Amino acid sequence: MGGGGNMSTPTTKTEQNRNPIQRAPTSKPPFTIGDIKKAIPPHCFQRSLIRSLFYVSRDVIVVFVFCYIATNYFHLLPSPHRYIAWVTYWIVQGCVCTGIWLIVHECGHNAFSNYPWVDDTVGFILHSAVLVPYFSWKYSHRRHHSNTNSLERDEVYVPRIKSELQWFVKSSNNPLGRIVLPIATLTLGWPLYMTSNFLGRHYDRFACHFDPYSPIFNDRERLWVYISDAGVLTTTYVLYRVALVQGLAWLVCIYGMPILFQNAILILLTFLNHIHPSLPHYDSSEWDWLRGALATVDRDYGVLNKVFHYAPSTHLIHHLFSTIPHYNALEATEAVKPLLGEYYQFDGTPFYKAFWREISECIYVEKDEGSHDNGVYWFKNKLEK
Repeated sequence: MGGGGNMSTPTTKTEQNRNPIQRAPTSKPPFTIGDIKKAIPPHCFQRSLIRSLFYVSRDVIVVFVFCYIATNYFHLLPSPHRYIAWVTYWIVQGCVCTGIWLIVHECGHNAFSNYPWVDDTVGFILHSAVLVPYFSWKYSHRRHHSNTNSLERDEVYVPRIKSELQWFVKSSNNPLGRIVLPIATLTLGWPLYMTSNFLGRHYDRFACHFDPYSPIFNDRERLWVYISDAGVLTTTYVLYRVALVQGLAWLVCIYGMPILFQNAILILLTFLNHIHPSLPHYDSSEWDWLRGALATVDRDYGVLNKVFHYAPSTHLIHHLFSTIPHYNALEATEAVKPLLGEYYQFDGTPFYKAFWREISECIYVEKDEGSHDNGVYWFKNKLEK
């Protein structure tokens, strides 16, 4: 992708032939993070403000073009085609908004440009526009990167051991539950994570991304949580004023439904990068940063790879070097594959099949019976035992 983002995600014969759910190695890697960095061409670490602004501006223009078409032409269609057009708009606009979200998320990693104040300004404006508390999420997300796959300290998609499973997970072990749980995860997962830390790290008291005094944050971060809340409240007020002028139905159709799809897609992408039968989790006796960062899986979304700026298909390199911008991530990924060998996890299973498999089979984690790796946990799905 270093050549301009027109490449598709290549897969080697080894990746194609490998069993996608074969367990990843958990032993200490024969390489260091320094070795991995040396394998990556130096230009992959270079950030360009102009290039980043080009990508985000291009996507924002596409969003406004789609809004214009939907507002001015959909009402001219006969009723059956009009409904199809609206649903298509919601899905396509949700995908484009996800692409913007993924670029803006790089602002929190200082991967957007060489200027932290520019990154935070762009991130704050564009994340607030979709009701995301920018600084709040930036802080918790960075801690996720610092503690990936640690059962005690990771911030999101922290699996439970069997004895800690919530009631709704246990009660979903039936045909109806296996339909309701995926739908609920996609539609409610993001707002529940923001408001109640759903699927997040266990804290001794209530945790919320909108609460400056949440245990998620330290004293130095509280002012920025207030600023994040102010950004979301400002957007909410603007949306209220727009609804008074254009009508609530217009606002829901043009803005609300695409954001709903955007949030569902974000949950899908991040879920599939971190939840997989091959991935280990570690307790404090075994966890270290490199093995935790390696315990992620890259995915292939076909034509949507480009829409999502290759973020889901280069997630591993993002965890290893989060300041590499998205337009260099694919080249960096290809450069490190020979060194990583079996430590590189890739699954080309179609996303809809993979999501159904992962949400059905990756229910809780526990140690292997009789294993000498006492601090290594694997996903299990046998709730009946």
